[in-house]
Amino acid sequence: MDADFIHDLFADFGRVEVKRMFSGQGIYAGGVIFAIVAGDVIYLKTDDTTRPAFEREHATALTFTKKTGQRMVTSYWRLPDRLYDAPDELSQWTRQALAVARANKVRGKPAKKPVKKSAAKAGKKKARGKSRL
Repeated sequence: MDADFIHDLFADFGRVEVKRMFSGQGIYAGGVIFAIVAGDVIYLKTDDTTRPAFEREHATALTFTKKTGQRMVTSYWRLPDRLYDAPDELSQWTRQALAVARANKVRGKPAKKPVKKSAAKAGKKKARGKSRL
């Protein structure tokens, strides 16, 4: 999907950034990803409170199959087709998706534990001691 089209689509909402990711694109506002483009379809971030609106629109979740064959269902749901021509309502849905994404970012993954300096130095010493062929 063309980045100019995405910028125009979300113009009433405000400034968005489009970044390539995997085989699609991520749509960001204020550094937070709230939508994904996959196969020329836009999917918005959802949670338990916003998902029923997508279900009422007969939208579906973004799914993919892992290399192991396991089917994964994401929290990103297809943007209802009618919203492509309803900028005011799209802005409302987008604000909700961004709020969900921000809330998830706050709850997000636990911070990685810092590597102790002594462990980091030991790793460097081992790497220096290896011979190169």
